[in-house]
Amino acid sequence: MLLFLVNFEESNLLKNITRLESLTYSGCISDAEPKSVMDMALIPNIDPRDIGLGSSEKGNVGPAAKPRKKTMTSVYLKFFETAPDGKSRRCKFCGQSYSIATATGNLGRHLSNRHPGYDKSGDAVTSSAPQPITIVKKPQTQVKSPQVDFDHLNWLLIKWLILASLPPSTLEEKWLANSFKFLNPSIQLWPGEKYKAVFREVFRSMREDVRASLEQVSSKVSITVDFWTSYEQIFYMSVTCHWIDENWCFQKVLLDICHIPYPCGSNEIYHSLIKVLKMYNIESKVLSCTHDNSQTAMHACHSLKEDLDGQKVGPFCYLPCAARTLNMIIDDGLRTTKPVITKIREFVLEMNSSSEISEDFIQFTTVYQEGSWKIPLDASARWSGNYQMLDIVCKAGKSMDAVIRKYEETLSGRMLLNPAEKNAVNIVYAYLEAFYKITLNMINKVPTIGLVLFFMDHISEMIAGCRESLRSPDWLKNAAEEMAKKTRSYSNQVCNIFTYMTAILDPRIKAELIPESLNSETNLEEARTHFMRNYSTNHFPSIASGYSAQEIEDGASVSFAEEIARKKRRVSMSTATDELTQYLSEPPAPIPTDVLEWWKVNTTRYPRLSTMARDFLAVQATSVAPEEVFCGKGDEMDKQRFSMPHDSTQALLCIRSWTHGGIKLKYKSTEIDYESLMELATAAADNGTAGFDKKQK
Repeated sequence: MLLFLVNFEESNLLKNITRLESLTYSGCISDAEPKSVMDMALIPNIDPRDIGLGSSEKGNVGPAAKPRKKTMTSVYLKFFETAPDGKSRRCKFCGQSYSIATATGNLGRHLSNRHPGYDKSGDAVTSSAPQPITIVKKPQTQVKSPQVDFDHLNWLLIKWLILASLPPSTLEEKWLANSFKFLNPSIQLWPGEKYKAVFREVFRSMREDVRASLEQVSSKVSITVDFWTSYEQIFYMSVTCHWIDENWCFQKVLLDICHIPYPCGSNEIYHSLIKVLKMYNIESKVLSCTHDNSQTAMHACHSLKEDLDGQKVGPFCYLPCAARTLNMIIDDGLRTTKPVITKIREFVLEMNSSSEISEDFIQFTTVYQEGSWKIPLDASARWSGNYQMLDIVCKAGKSMDAVIRKYEETLSGRMLLNPAEKNAVNIVYAYLEAFYKITLNMINKVPTIGLVLFFMDHISEMIAGCRESLRSPDWLKNAAEEMAKKTRSYSNQVCNIFTYMTAILDPRIKAELIPESLNSETNLEEARTHFMRNYSTNHFPSIASGYSAQEIEDGASVSFAEEIARKKRRVSMSTATDELTQYLSEPPAPIPTDVLEWWKVNTTRYPRLSTMARDFLAVQATSVAPEEVFCGKGDEMDKQRFSMPHDSTQALLCIRSWTHGGIKLKYKSTEIDYESLMELATAAADNGTAGFDKKQK
């Protein structure tokens, strides 16, 4: 849904840009002076240009002079320059050459067809002969030639580049620049270096806003890191910060896109992480880091833990990405059927690209009662696409075979699956169906540590059942062995006191639903100790008070004996029935429960424990959003990041992420009012269209 909204906004912005350009050229913009939409002293302005079709200058009062017939010398040749050899003429707009003997009518047709409005482009040529002036007397109103500030256009193009994740060098493309000139020869785009300088300044201004917003965060924060290599073979790391705000809502913000210098090892990653944390002054707030499962990232996080532990800023833990781990486990399960899946994908791609084949497939599924299917089908190479390939064979196998036979010349018979291949697909589909449901839950629900550990424990049980089953073929048992190794490796990395505390603070999980290997009395006592040491009554004066604020306001008298009794009761509660004990003694909430909403409602019951929950529930089980790992969305992001040039990667990707997160785009600490710019463009286009229609009538 977010991607659809972004594409819609991008399309709407580009449409307004195009309409504004074409209408300013045709002279259809309202005569009213354009309103200022930003501090124009901030943005270097250019002289407004008269781009109307008629002159606004006035001559001497008298009868209107009859326009002189345009001659070749005064109209056409000034737009062409003669070559030194005197044998050809070259157009000053596009460089097209013509023979010196070319008829002037042909030159005029070239100007009219290729450069409409050429005779109003005052900057292109300088005429030595005076031009005729037509005087139009309007006693009631004075006509003003429309004026356009082309800086507005450039700022709209900046927004378009951000939404489309396109580098500034896009606007240096010759054919794009010529297209702008075709719409309006007077348009002046900024030089490429100015676009880059503006992006850098916007990045610096917005980063200050991000830093200021993080200073207001009162809870602990967690970070996630992700890595990729661009087409220029430059290694990058993204660092994202996560926390839960006072209203119990998840928040996140991209901190930086870091270039990891050669040799791109754990030491370089560690120093880049430290630099980012210091830049935003969150070393004392960071509680955990979730990495991408690579050895270099793991070692870098270990160095970061040693550093933070040495500073004694509080507990710190690093975790592997559960989504990437699960994806690797599933890949092992698909290993034997990968060639068959490739064959099925060829069929799906052909069907997606042909409306005729698609319609026949839909008709066959109706005849064979094989369900309803929405074309195009997901044909990505991610887990969602692979499962779709298995799904179509198991649920619409007859329709698939019928379509392949009907279009045998187009699809070729090699796409037909033999009985052995179909049998293997059915076995793997039945085995991995539960894995698919788990990935959907991770995508559609907030994947807290507790919920992920609950799912991973179930996965371990399914893998063990497959290995022990007499009905499982040997090839599937071998795949299950590899799957079990990855599951154990993940469990070994995450089973510690830190994840135990995070898991039990999920009201759906508590101690009842966490893995047995993690659920021990030792962990419970350590969690209690951490809770009492770091979230004690010293941090909650209202709780530690001998009597309530309401009692004071009401003037109630509290006897000396009663005050002593209340203190003893609090000591007893702290040692025996504290908030943690009371919380764990209650049954878990249903799995569909909204975790943050539950804590928001129960904050008054557990004022100290809710503070601890707000810190620990921000710990991320995945280094990226699960849909980026399991779905085709990850392919789109990979393409964007891979193709981004180095001089634009950091600024453009950060600005794009920040604007999507609701941070206003700023230039030198001043907000760019894009809503007003869009209103100006839309109003100009609408007024221009109305005026043009009126002229046509």
